[in-house]
Amino acid sequence: MEFTKMHGAGNDFILFDGTNEKIKDYGQLAKEVCNRHFGIGADGMMVAKNSEKNDIKMVYYNSDGSIAQMCGNGIRCFSKFVYEKGLVKKEEIEVETLAGVKKVYLEVKNNDVKFITVNMGKPIFCPKDIPMLCEEEDVLEKSLSIDGENIIFSSVLVGVPHTVIFVEDIKKIDINRLGKKIEKHSIFPKKTNVNFVEIKDKDFIHVYTWERGAGRTLACGTGCCSSVVIGHVLGKLNKKVKVQAEGGLIEIELNNNLDIFMKGEAKKICTGNF
Repeated sequence: MEFTKMHGAGNDFILFDGTNEKIKDYGQLAKEVCNRHFGIGADGMMVAKNSEKNDIKMVYYNSDGSIAQMCGNGIRCFSKFVYEKGLVKKEEIEVETLAGVKKVYLEVKNNDVKFITVNMGKPIFCPKDIPMLCEEEDVLEKSLSIDGENIIFSSVLVGVPHTVIFVEDIKKIDINRLGKKIEKHSIFPKKTNVNFVEIKDKDFIHVYTWERGAGRTLACGTGCCSSVVIGHVLGKLNKKVKVQAEGGLIEIELNNNLDIFMKGEAKKICTGNF
């Protein structure tokens, strides 16, 4: 099988053209190709499929083989992949995902996609939709006890569930320990992604992410979106924010209706056969 490996802000993926090829168990394939010792190595895997109503369909798998509704850095890589491979020949693309249809805008020069902007839609704050075991109307600045430590957190659904924690000094946080425990906490019946956010100013933040089903990653597009929208709702951030993830920079902008627009690059690493 021919594959392409790409990354968005250091969040890396294996991509396959599945429009004419069918694999019985894509989940098992994801486990094999994403393995960093016995496979190609990646945070996740995407398959391009034909869509009945839209330009193309994106199917995303975490590195543990589980399927996910969306991936922010992933959809940028996916859009560059399908355009440059000729599966879609438009600079404005409608991508079908399990989290709904996402509109993608490509900035192209000499058939090379330089920047990708994705309309990520609106955030959902209702706990039952995130989902979370919570009787309140939203989950903004609530308290959670982890190993006796009181953690102030907020949660939201931006395609997938995200939990956001604002910290004073991100480098002093044990991301892996806390991320793993919060991801699998009993209040999150379908687990959660966990984002630790240090605010530099109202237009610039650092975000470190522990991803559900993948562990520590260098960037998470939906996590950056979630961090900005929660920060804005809480009055901590403006509507247009530059987000420095561990692996790169992403720009997030909100309109007056809280529609989220994510802009960033996607880079091809290599191609080959698996």
